[in-house]
Amino acid sequence: MKIGILGTGNVGRALTVGWAGAGHDVVLGSRRPDDTDLRAELAAALGEGVRVVDPSSAVVGAEVVVNATPGTASVPLLAEIGASALAGKVLLDVSVGFTEDGALSHPGESLGEEIQRTFPDTRVVKTLCTVDARLMGAPDSLEGPSTIFLSGDDAQAKRTVGGLLNELGWPTESLLDLGGITTARGQEHYSLLFLGIAGAIGSYGFGIRVVPPTRGQ
Repeated sequence: MKIGILGTGNVGRALTVGWAGAGHDVVLGSRRPDDTDLRAELAAALGEGVRVVDPSSAVVGAEVVVNATPGTASVPLLAEIGASALAGKVLLDVSVGFTEDGALSHPGESLGEEIQRTFPDTRVVKTLCTVDARLMGAPDSLEGPSTIFLSGDDAQAKRTVGGLLNELGWPTESLLDLGGITTARGQEHYSLLFLGIAGAIGSYGFGIRVVPPTRGQ
C-alpha cells in the first residue's frame, strides 16, 4: 500500500526503513521538501530512492497516513492538509506533545483524541508512542517479548495497523488493543514514566510487557 509519513525526524525515518523494506510505497511529507540539505541527509540515511514531498502531496493516494510530527504542531499541520483530504484514511498517530518546560501538552484529552475529534471522518489509531524510534522497527533487539498498544474507535483500522506492526517485527501476541481512542490518554501519559525509566537505566532502548495473572486468578 502507499503510506504517507508526515515528519522526517527519527520516528519518520525508522518507520520508512521498516515499511519500505516490507515492500510498501512510502512517501515522506516535509514542510521543507525542497531543502537540499535535508534531502541529502535523508538520502544518506534512507537511500537515494526516498521520496520527499510537501505534507499535502504525501497524503494523496495514501491508504495510511502516519503522524510523526511534534505533538504540539500535529493538528495545525493536519488542518492545513484538510479534512477532506484525510477523510476515510487510516491515520496512525505516533506523536506525543510536550510544552517547553517538559510537561505534556495534552494533560486531559490526548492528542489522539483531539485528532479524532477534529477529523471525525478519519480513522485514527494511536500506537508506537510507548517505545523509542529505534525500537519501533527492531523489537527483536530486546531480551524478551514486549507489549505494544493500540487505541482507536475503528476495528478495521486497528487490524490494518496491526498488520503494519507485524511487518515491523511486532508479533500479534505482542499487540494489545486497549479499546477506543480515549484510551490513547494512557499511552501518551506513559511517556513521563518512559523518561523516568530511561534515566534510571541509562537507555531509551527498552520495552515493557504486560504480564497477565496465572490462570484462575
